[in-house]
Amino acid sequence: MAESTPIRKIIHVDMDAFYASVEQLDDPTLRGKPVAVGGGSKRGVVAAASYEARKFGVRSAMSGVLARNKCPELIFVKPRFERYKEISQQIRKIFLEYTDLVEPLSLDEAYLDVTENKKGLPSATLIAREIREKIFDETGLRASAGISINKFIAKVASDINKPNGQKTIAPEEVESFLLGLDIRKFYGVGKVTAEKMYQLGIFTGADLKNKSEDFLTEHFGKSGGHYYRVVRGIHTSAVKPSRVPKSIGAERTFSENLSSELFMLEKLQKIAEELENRILPKKRAGKTVTLKIKYSDFNLHTRSKTLPYYISRAELIFEISKELLFQAPLENSVRLLGISLSNLNTATEAAETPNSSVSVQLSFDF
Repeated sequence: MAESTPIRKIIHVDMDAFYASVEQLDDPTLRGKPVAVGGGSKRGVVAAASYEARKFGVRSAMSGVLARNKCPELIFVKPRFERYKEISQQIRKIFLEYTDLVEPLSLDEAYLDVTENKKGLPSATLIAREIREKIFDETGLRASAGISINKFIAKVASDINKPNGQKTIAPEEVESFLLGLDIRKFYGVGKVTAEKMYQLGIFTGADLKNKSEDFLTEHFGKSGGHYYRVVRGIHTSAVKPSRVPKSIGAERTFSENLSSELFMLEKLQKIAEELENRILPKKRAGKTVTLKIKYSDFNLHTRSKTLPYYISRAELIFEISKELLFQAPLENSVRLLGISLSNLNTATEAAETPNSSVSVQLSFDF
């Protein structure tokens, strides 16, 4: 690990099967049973699965039909995002008791920089344990955590002792941990990239570290430099309390395929209204409207238009989306429509987001 790398105390907290656990918390009859949040119909998709369901191979993003085939006793419940958001806000308040440097990734996970913390506690490991206990005491839900010197390693570590556990990778352990890590665990290495790495003889962190930066850049472009640095424990991305969104969107999957643009106008109107409801509380507006069309054969197309001014109201969003819909003939029947607004009025806010980088000595408690 490079001596010049900023060393921080980073915790990654990840709630265990969050959506499904909330449903089991609120409905005692679901406890100990295989539960999937989502839809079990022909078009349904699993948003989250309880650990009882995961034992059968049920996973998020799996079709409801396949999930039920894997687990005939599976119980489907409809998602209640307002409830999940309510509990997520409770958990966020707990994080903020320890540090203002909290970067939410979603409703159920976040990074915390506790290098300097409000309670003056010397050990990030003890802080993580205390946070997990407090989450359980106040919400009845379990969380797992990873603790290390940067966001990448902390996130990987949080998976090691799931559910209801934690793992610390101390500074002196980072090198050996990364060398033994399966290449598929490295951030940015998806299925396609992993296959390419296998063909190049790269299966573990040790194999990756043996490759030069020039070699990795030649085969993986700009990502090659990332792989070269991260396997050496160099990952300088700071925990950013304000994650400025680049776009805001809304979409809808239909129970029956739509075959004509005329049938889609009412759907687009409702999606535009939903988007406005998401935009206005955040005081956002955007210049670029993007229409997302997913066909019945799962091919995905997008059409965009950029305006010389910001918009946020449903009427204008709908009019631009309608124009994009009729821009070209449909190629097939449609199963999903979505509208997103980007090029947002957040450039100044992003520029003003403080950098939370803290450089300290290696010889502190983890």
